[in-house]
Amino acid sequence: MKKADIHEFFRRMHEQNPEPKGELNYTNPFTLLVAVVLSAQATDIGVNKATKDLFLAADTPEKMYALGEDKIRDYIKTIGLFNAKAANVYKLSKILIDEHNSIVPQTREELVKLPGVGRKTANVVLNMAFGQPTIAVDTHLFRVSNRTGLAPAPNPDKVEAKLEKIIPAEFKLHAHHWLILHGRYVCVARKPKCGECLVRDLCAFKEKTA
Repeated sequence: MKKADIHEFFRRMHEQNPEPKGELNYTNPFTLLVAVVLSAQATDIGVNKATKDLFLAADTPEKMYALGEDKIRDYIKTIGLFNAKAANVYKLSKILIDEHNSIVPQTREELVKLPGVGRKTANVVLNMAFGQPTIAVDTHLFRVSNRTGLAPAPNPDKVEAKLEKIIPAEFKLHAHHWLILHGRYVCVARKPKCGECLVRDLCAFKEKTA
């Protein structure tokens, strides 16, 4: 995609939705971190249902650690991989208490050291909690980047690297939300809703639907 088209791509996204928001519910950086860890291979809707009561009971590392792994598991048992996720939330809470004064780190290097936190999770937390212009490549963003020709690459890390280079600075803070939401609701996997797409004319996808 040409530089001018990339700028127009994000200009339209911004015009349609100037302040895009993620769809996970949270109240502070810690609850956001937990929600994103729980969201792996799960829907945001499913995570929000589970965390509604969990976060009422525990919205700090101390409270979460005090709950214990078994009680955390009981709150999130409707989510896939709940056993491993409960263990990770319990362990990361303890690490935050012991090594970070119960404060969520603001660097990717420190975040990815926490149990259950990979690069994508770290990028989401840095962006949503701390306003850093990171790109979190999930399945939706990966699909949109490749299908449209915006940043075609064979794996998420390479897509992220390409997007970091090509997205205009003025749009970088919200870019990953625009792309994720576009992939979730318009540029869907099986039959993209090309007739509803605001960047249809800029898109390189050859099999556009009506």
